Amino acid sequence: MPAVTRRSFVVSGAAGAAAVAAFGQGPAILRRNPARPVVISSANGNQFKNGGDVTAVQKAWSMIARGDDVLDAVIAGVNILELDPLEENVGYGGLPNSDGVVQLDASCMHGPKKRAGAVAALEGVRTPSLVAKAVMDLTDHHLLVGKGAQQFARQIGFRIEDDLNTPNSRAKWLEWKRRTDPEHYLDPKTRAEAGWRVALQMVAEGKLDREHLYGTINCSGVSAKGEICGVTTTSGLAWKIPGRVGDSPILGAGLYVDNDAGAAGSTGRGEANLYNLCSFVIVENMRRGMHPKDAAFDVLRRVRANTIEKHLRNGRGLPNFGLNFYVVNAAGEYAGVSMYPSSYAICTENGPQTLATESMLQGKPED
Repeated sequence: MPAVTRRSFVVSGAAGAAAVAAFGQGPAILRRNPARPVVISSANGNQFKNGGDVTAVQKAWSMIARGDDVLDAVIAGVNILELDPLEENVGYGGLPNSDGVVQLDASCMHGPKKRAGAVAALEGVRTPSLVAKAVMDLTDHHLLVGKGAQQFARQIGFRIEDDLNTPNSRAKWLEWKRRTDPEHYLDPKTRAEAGWRVALQMVAEGKLDREHLYGTINCSGVSAKGEICGVTTTSGLAWKIPGRVGDSPILGAGLYVDNDAGAAGSTGRGEANLYNLCSFVIVENMRRGMHPKDAAFDVLRRVRANTIEKHLRNGRGLPNFGLNFYVVNAAGEYAGVSMYPSSYAICTENGPQTLATESMLQGKPED
């Protein structure tokens, strides 16, 4: 065996480092257990209470703090919104598709168990997050869709309802329909463009919250033992083409969890998130040692660079849509990051808070 000199050792070490850089595999983050539990979510996680006295992040944090399973906790949190008839983004009363039918998507991931489940285009079940967890717990699959997802839910005991619209969601759909139908477009692309134009008109008139066009809740939690889990649930894009599925039920897009690195979830334009697999890349960035904020900003820059279609850019040449990320690492450090100014929610032992995101761009998407 040849003698190893200091020079040969340094040279070989440098070569190894260069090889690591070439393959994009930085060192895994040094894991340290967080000193306290933390829950992070989209801003609606600290708004809707469904007639109760706690919000989603409060519910999730209290369960984690008493030692409950982290995934059970964050799902119990988002169930509050799924069941709240005043919440237009999620579950019961979510804004319907272009046919007036509420179709729901959800995904969940359990970091310690390395398990996941999801459903898409599910009709008739108010709590798609619980069906997604059942897919994880009771099958060897990760994703069930449409009628198959509904049949699975029925078989395991979920109540199937004929219509998940509330008077509010149906009234808003009827107003949208009234404005688009008189034109009777034969070209599906032109009809879709007209539908989106009408939706933006309703936003401008105060009849619809712009945030509700892409309504979703993402919620992730970390326990004092460093266990990480997450869930995303949505009624999807308002007035979408029936069968359209966005990022929320797709692992690596609307949600990604790795117990050694962290969790990331998103709300906003699902197609942008799908194309760039944002949540997966954010978590991989954290694995290489990036702080949650930096990991998310890196991906936002990628989304901006990949937004080249004219109809997706505003008068400034910037993306004309919002995209938010809610990120927490294995050490319990967190960040809310967005394309444009927005807000997010957290809960620690100090209670729930709604905080301003750190945004990459200023102004509004429509500017």
